Order: sequence, then structure tokens, then C-alpha cells
Amino acid sequence: MTPPTPAPGSVTMYSTTWCGYCHRLRKQLDSVGIPYDVIDIEQQPDAAQFVETVNGGNQTVPTIVFPDGSAATNPSLAQVRERLGV
Repeated sequence: MTPPTPAPGSVTMYSTTWCGYCHRLRKQLDSVGIPYDVIDIEQQPDAAQFVETVNGGNQTVPTIVFPDGSAATNPSLAQVRERLGV
């Protein structure tokens, strides 16, 4: 699976409903107005496979995809802002 590329200034977050780190990052993104789409890897097997390819075979979330197509696993808000240039 090739993930869709997020729009400039936004990210795509691969997540699960029970992931505390995912909930925390979503709240932080909301607090600074960074838009994001969430893809639940438990509901979309192709998304889970993508996350595994990015994380050495592990389904580690949150996995964030940036507009340039690069990905980061469990980044801080500061890292997301730096990568987006905001």
C-alpha cells in the first residue's frame, strides 16, 4: 500500500482507538491547529501493512505521514511542527 500524501501543512496519522500516545498527539495537533486525517490500522488491513513496512515489521502507532511522503513514528508535537515548517 502506498499511503495517500497529505495536503501541505497537514499530516496523516495511523492510529488505533486505544492508543494513548495517539490521543495525546491528536489533542496537541488540535491545540495548535494542525489538520490531520486519522486512519485506524485495526479497521484497514492495508494501513496496518503500511505501518509495518515503516516500522520494521511492527504495528507501532502513532505513525505520521507528512506531505513529502516521509514518515515518523511517535513524533513529538515539536517534531511534527518542525517537519511541517510551522
